[in-house]
Amino acid sequence: MTTAERQRNAAQLLRPQLPAELTDKRAGCPFDPATGLTELSGRGGIHRVEHNGDSVWLVTGHDEARAVLAAPQMSSDRINSPRAKALISPELHAEMFPPERRAGSFIFMDAPEHTRFRRLLTGQFTVRRMRDLTPRVHEIVTGCLDAMVEKGPPADLVHDFALPVPSLVICELLGVDYGDRDEFQRRTSKLLSLTTTVDEQIENATEMRRFMRELVEEKQRDPGDDLLSGLVRDTDLTTDELVGIANLLLIAGHETTANMLALGTFALLEHPAELEKLRADPGLVENAVEELLRYLSIISAGVSRHAREDVEIGGVTVRAGETVVVSVPAVNRDERQYDDPHALLLDRPRGHHVAFGHGIHQCLGQQLARVEMAVGFTELLRRLPSLQLAVPAHEVPLRTDMSIYGVHRLPVTW
Repeated sequence: MTTAERQRNAAQLLRPQLPAELTDKRAGCPFDPATGLTELSGRGGIHRVEHNGDSVWLVTGHDEARAVLAAPQMSSDRINSPRAKALISPELHAEMFPPERRAGSFIFMDAPEHTRFRRLLTGQFTVRRMRDLTPRVHEIVTGCLDAMVEKGPPADLVHDFALPVPSLVICELLGVDYGDRDEFQRRTSKLLSLTTTVDEQIENATEMRRFMRELVEEKQRDPGDDLLSGLVRDTDLTTDELVGIANLLLIAGHETTANMLALGTFALLEHPAELEKLRADPGLVENAVEELLRYLSIISAGVSRHAREDVEIGGVTVRAGETVVVSVPAVNRDERQYDDPHALLLDRPRGHHVAFGHGIHQCLGQQLARVEMAVGFTELLRRLPSLQLAVPAHEVPLRTDMSIYGVHRLPVTW
């Protein structure tokens, strides 16, 4: 296998490739799905899509997406899927997914293995516990805003606010030294990049495991009162499993919320009538968070499953071994589910969006993310009532080269 084939096949395994008309943003439309994706969605809820010799089922309908994500016949184990065996050699599979890397990676597991890890973690992420964290989240948000205001405009909202807020929160929750943030943020960025080579992905994954193993071993020697110490003290998880879980929580805990805070602020600034609704009624913030989650759908690459057996979805039969990709941006704009789905309406009645997934793999940290966004948007708009972009909207650099969508920078002034 040539280097190019090795890279292409690994990329297809990690992110099934779709035609450009279903993925590329239109110029001047940073918040909307690709035009082709919207047109395809209007023709039904599930579609066979072929591109460069690859064939997948693409789900664009809300009901079909929930059916896929809840169906026990659909597997999340892309590491050992028929697709993995067809695309990459046993040697490359061993390089990409050594046993120590697979340990604890419960988002790529099915029941009952997934159930074991999920049960151990569910008690750590209850709604009550996340709401109890609100005062501390408020302190962190206020501290970041204080520093930003003291430095004065202009500022990069990503660097000065959107990224440090969830990073500080997840570091405290896990017991990670915030002084190490530069390393794990840099490694995470490379892992989520769509342009890194498979060899770079393997290297970064190895370094992330090394970083987290040192922390886990420290907690094993001297546990504290953080979440990771609790898992060390109260469970029978192996060191490799603890490392895998901690890595997942660390990466998911700062990247997704950071991009929602930044992209959400960009969207609000570009929709002044909706922004004014929130300024006039701060009590609208929780509803606004749900609408921004629906409208923006930062998991733009989609969520993949493969069928373990034949299953009917939306009137079509998905055969055993076939891959299904749930297009979250299309699903959250399904006109059969939402009136005027392409409009940002902060007072829209709450619906059942799939920004956090659905079924047994629904995001564990969703309540924490909601708290961080509600506090973050509220305090940002209260402290900076004249907040505005410092550059024209078309100059804001978009994260179209990353598996989690957002903005690389958001220059603002006030």
